[in-house]
Formats: sequence, structure tokens, C-alpha cells
Amino acid sequence: MNRPKLQDPDPAITSAACRSAEITYRHTVRESDRLAVVNMCRETGFFHEGEVAVAEELVVERLAKGPSSGYEFIFAERNGTVVGYVCFGPIACTQSSWDLYWIVVSPHMQRMGLGGALLRETEQAVKHRGGTRIYIETSGREQYRPTRNFYEKHGYTVAAVLTDFYAPGDDKIVYVKVL
Repeated sequence: MNRPKLQDPDPAITSAACRSAEITYRHTVRESDRLAVVNMCRETGFFHEGEVAVAEELVVERLAKGPSSGYEFIFAERNGTVVGYVCFGPIACTQSSWDLYWIVVSPHMQRMGLGGALLRETEQAVKHRGGTRIYIETSGREQYRPTRNFYEKHGYTVAAVLTDFYAPGDDKIVYVKVL
């Protein structure tokens, strides 16, 4: 399902280029998305190779199993090129809780409101499927402070902190938003 977005730009959008860009959203996964996801994850500089491999693996899983994989995707495209994506899915054994696994925006499109637009698209998709809560896990390292600020800006609150989860000094912070 492709649909134009950003007609009424988010006030956080600071670039005239993004405001005038036509962004479309796609909920289907294509084989070419594997490489797009890998490249975007690497370009951000946030993810180590093991994490990049997991991001690719989720695309492969969705391609192989379709909806039964439990992974949903939304890809943001500009001029036919993937410039951001989100991966999310229902949490097993819950009635209406969902996880947001990945949200990644190409570095050249960051700070233009695309991440927030992808997050809103995800929230709408989850609501449409009967979801009432979205959980997001992220690192407590200083490098991830902008990520945590982003979630908080969009109405997510800290639900839990697991000390030294990823490594000594690297907590897991779990956010939640009630839809």
C-alpha cells in the first residue's frame, strides 16, 4: 500500500528538501530490501555487524514466511529509493501488545521528520490490527541518547531498565506507549 505522506509536515522538519520530497510508504517486502536494510544500518554507524545481520535476517524471515513470520515492515521511499524503514510485530502470548524492533532512517534523511513519520505510520498500523501498546528496547549507552530523546519526544515512557543487559555499563531501556 503506497500512500503519499508529509503533505502537512511535522514542525520538527527542518529541511525544505524533505518538505518538498514525496515520501511514499510500502508495507510489502521485496528481495531488494535486504540490501537496502543492510546499507542503511551500516551507514548510520550505530549498529555493529552482528546487529546488521539480525536486521537482514528479519527481512529474509518475512520474505520466506510472509505474515506468519510475525514481522511487519513499513518502508519509506523517496523517488523509488528506500530511505527509511521500520520492523515491528505482535508480542507472542499477549492480547494486544506489539514490539517495535527496528526503526532506521538513512543518514541523509535524518533530522527531517521522517523517523517521526515512520513511527506514526507504525502506530496507525498497530492500532488497525487491534494493538493497544507498543514496546521499544534500546541501549542505555550515551551514543543512544538521541534515540531515547526521539522516543520520549513521541510520547514513549520508560517502562523498565535492565542494568548491564547488553554488556557491563550498557543497560537495556524498555519504552512503552499506550495507543
